[in-house]
Amino acid sequence: MPELPEVETIRRGLKDFILKKKIIKIEVFCDKSFQGEPSLAENHVIKSIRRFGKALILDLDNANSLMIHLRMTGQLIYDGKERYAAGHPSENFVANLPNKQTRVLIRLNDGTLYFNDQRKFGFIKLIKTAEVENDSFIKKLAKEPWDMSTAELYEKFQRHKNSLIKATILDQTIICGLGNIYADEALFAAKIHPARRSGTITKKETEEFLVAARNVMTKSIESGGSTMATYVKADGTRGDYLDKFAQVFHKEGQPCPDCNQKIIKIRVAGRGTHICPRCQELK
Repeated sequence: MPELPEVETIRRGLKDFILKKKIIKIEVFCDKSFQGEPSLAENHVIKSIRRFGKALILDLDNANSLMIHLRMTGQLIYDGKERYAAGHPSENFVANLPNKQTRVLIRLNDGTLYFNDQRKFGFIKLIKTAEVENDSFIKKLAKEPWDMSTAELYEKFQRHKNSLIKATILDQTIICGLGNIYADEALFAAKIHPARRSGTITKKETEEFLVAARNVMTKSIESGGSTMATYVKADGTRGDYLDKFAQVFHKEGQPCPDCNQKIIKIRVAGRGTHICPRCQELK
């Protein structure tokens, strides 16, 4: 599943290709993959592309919106004068479309946007624009690191004081956007062991973690995301965050950039977790 920086990279890339274009026809090949009445989006212009957490929102000029969630294997492929692909890579990026993995086809006045999804976990949902933020999927999301204050996050840590800090920050209802990669990176930057109880995190550590989370996610967005060999940018090229900026994630056995101790991989909250045992000593 893509993490927030990957989805933001897709949003920024696709807007250059589909923004201000009119939807001529929507063809649905899998009922599970499209929720709502497709005709309500037809003959209307895509006026903006937003993002809430890992969901993309295409706002139309008739007060309706299309919510898109790629989940594990979703792809958005724009085919016009050139082809631009984003999402889980496969031969679909260069194949003739539609094909057996095409779930929804959105024909535009200039080109076609294909929603492909091998495992059918993703979806497109037509919803009133005014109701987007009240949608059950969106409403449960907490603030993203850029929008959250230290006081807010510290209060949440104390409310979940008995939970492991890594489990707490992976909970999208507590803080939105941190997946496994960026959780490990932010905890390392803040020098917090992921197996500490949330209630032991001080206000100062909370501030340091929040700054770290913003920094690692901003760097990832600027570099086009982590991709992990599963997600690519809208122009088909891969992000390079893991190569250029990651300090601990997938670096087990390599020296810590701060103290030279070997990075190790452990299991915390059911997830593979990368730490420096010296810099992130368990208190």
